[in-house]
Amino acid sequence: MDLLRRKSVTDLQNEALTDHSLKRALGALNLTMLGIGAIIGTGIFVLTGTVAAVNAGPAVVLSFVLAGIASVFAALCYSEFASLVPMAGSAYTY
Repeated sequence: MDLLRRKSVTDLQNEALTDHSLKRALGALNLTMLGIGAIIGTGIFVLTGTVAAVNAGPAVVLSFVLAGIASVFAALCYSEFASLVPMAGSAYTY
């Protein structure tokens, strides 16, 4: 078994033409872990705001602006990937 094997983009597009629906594969454990991940993610943002209010100065606004700009560039990259390979799978397919 080759751990680094990949399918070509044409093979993925051919598979997408034959199968038009997504499979419902999320079970109770998957949904629970998804919910826990969302809660932890929210906690990280709350903690950042608390630390910024107590310990940081006005430069925290600049750091959030820079992080936002970096996020916009990452979103643009993903949108370009999505337009090149228009099928389900997100980063796994790219």
